[in-house]
Amino acid sequence: MDLEENLSMISVKEMLTQLLEISPPLTPFDMPLLDAHGATLAEDIYAGERLVLRKGSRIRSTQIGLAASIGLASLPTQPHPRVVVISAGDDLVEPGQKLETDADEFETNSWMLSTAVKEAGAVGYRVHAIPENHAQLKDVIEDQLVRADLVVISGESRDGSFDLIESVLRELGQITSVTPSIEGTSSHSFGTIGPDKVPVITLPGEPIAAFLSCEVFVRPMIRKMLGVSNIFRPTMKAKITADVQSAIGITSFVRATVQSNSGESTVTPLADQAELFTLSDAQALIAIHADSPGALAGENVEIMVLDRSN
Repeated sequence: MDLEENLSMISVKEMLTQLLEISPPLTPFDMPLLDAHGATLAEDIYAGERLVLRKGSRIRSTQIGLAASIGLASLPTQPHPRVVVISAGDDLVEPGQKLETDADEFETNSWMLSTAVKEAGAVGYRVHAIPENHAQLKDVIEDQLVRADLVVISGESRDGSFDLIESVLRELGQITSVTPSIEGTSSHSFGTIGPDKVPVITLPGEPIAAFLSCEVFVRPMIRKMLGVSNIFRPTMKAKITADVQSAIGITSFVRATVQSNSGESTVTPLADQAELFTLSDAQALIAIHADSPGALAGENVEIMVLDRSN
């Protein structure tokens, strides 16, 4: 595990608690009916004394029709957070261009993360430029703050880009740097930046680690800002089909597939956990908590269901 010894270790629960504290729900506003389509309802709507539309629900065609039927020309809506996604690193190359050296690699995270935040209910903005130095990164971040409710930045610790990101963010606001106790991860930073105290979080440059941090940390931040009740992914118990091991003191999220038969669910860890393709194959994450050494085949385990439909 690549843990940064010079940064304080923090539990998943404690880090998530601090992230949610800096991610309050956005201020609701009224939108005309047609514009409100696809948004989230910010208040309960009554027809007389009867509750007809519930706060936190997605406004679809049927909700639009119902609102019109009771004489409403607009609806109170919860804004969808605007999330700016940036990748930093001098060895990153845009897909479609040529890799010039053995150290170069195609930039992956901003593509994955900007679409992942959309799946969580945000409006995702992918920054096309890949800043390589302090001045470039600071300019990019400051330019993006005017349209950001949340900024997500990924960068590697091994090539110095994490230090670059951290130094820029400390000039722009209040930042905490930690290493969450998750297997396979590395340094993270979070805090608020700019005059409007926009929340920011930095993720590892390694794509699998970035994906897991997006699921565990960024998605709940977005859901909290949306003002919805289902902040977290649904969880369930399932019988694991193979042994998995995890170091004590470290939380592991094992990518897996789920099968249901005769009312019983089983979960199978994917082979090749180090391979990127397992991200698209995964239907769930098996959560092995920090106080557990793992699970044996046949035991019930807790899984996080990766249903990306909402």
